[in-house]
Amino acid sequence: MRMSVTGAAGSFGSYVAARLLDRGDERLGLDNVNDYYDVRLKEARLARLSGRTGFELHRLNLADRAGMERLFAERRPQRVIHLAAQAGVRYSIEHPHAYVESNLVGFMNVLEGCRHQGVEHLVYASSSSVYGANTRMPFSVHHNVDHPLSLYAASKKANELMAHTYTHLYRLPTTGLRFFTVYGPWGRPDMAIFLFTKAILENRPIDVFNEGQMRRDFTYIDDIVEGVVRTCDHVATPDPEWSGDRPDPGTSAAPYRLYNIGNNQPVELMHLIRVLEEAIGRPAVKRMLPMQPGDVPATYADVEDLTRAVGFRPATPIEDGVRRFVTWYREFYGV
Repeated sequence: MRMSVTGAAGSFGSYVAARLLDRGDERLGLDNVNDYYDVRLKEARLARLSGRTGFELHRLNLADRAGMERLFAERRPQRVIHLAAQAGVRYSIEHPHAYVESNLVGFMNVLEGCRHQGVEHLVYASSSSVYGANTRMPFSVHHNVDHPLSLYAASKKANELMAHTYTHLYRLPTTGLRFFTVYGPWGRPDMAIFLFTKAILENRPIDVFNEGQMRRDFTYIDDIVEGVVRTCDHVATPDPEWSGDRPDPGTSAAPYRLYNIGNNQPVELMHLIRVLEEAIGRPAVKRMLPMQPGDVPATYADVEDLTRAVGFRPATPIEDGVRRFVTWYREFYGV
């Protein structure tokens, strides 16, 4: 199958690309390899894919309308997994225009490409950040999510709305995946586990926000990849029980679906730090700080819809995932 994966140099996209190649799909990769974080890490991820049969990389900005139109017309992918985005809650406060360009304009170009080339299924990355001010847990795709707390979250909520519009108007099957705090080898350097590991190994203090009163549904990368690929193979269908009198935010009368992908086991931040200390073999120096703007105190995924649809639920224990990450970090950076 001709598959297109955007964000091929990213912490999710590079894994998904490898998985698709392993099973024999043709894989069109798209990434602009920007400098939001260390480009050397992105290039190292791409190096693991280069030269493999069926892999083709295009270095292109999602916001390049003409370039995106040309790429879709020439390569005509059957299915698209859209993982490219400007990520980061805190970064969105200081650099809002980057989110409009990548997450809104870029996503529009992806939708238009899918529409005009008759793509069978578009799977795209949303985020647990869309739950924003919600406090009812576990977070469910059937809950209202109209109170985002950051522009990043708002842009992901906008993606879900844009996707539904195209699904309704053009019958383009779309599935949005709300990822919950993904971590693992080859992960993003701006994520807590990466930042903590680097600081502890360099004998620097770690920043512990909200005085450590945080809980996150940490989800290991292998579980994310399994969920993404299974979802792509499970083309979205209309919900026959959907009613405009009682609209369900997670489904539609059109072929539109939303799923959470989370470990369904929130971890206290201080427990995570203890697990890291054990894996690294030294204690962390903690700098206790207040909550940051745009952040939320807890995340917790209800994954029952994902389990029913594709027969899978994330289950990697934090102890196992952290140990694998620390091993990778030491090897990659020669620590």
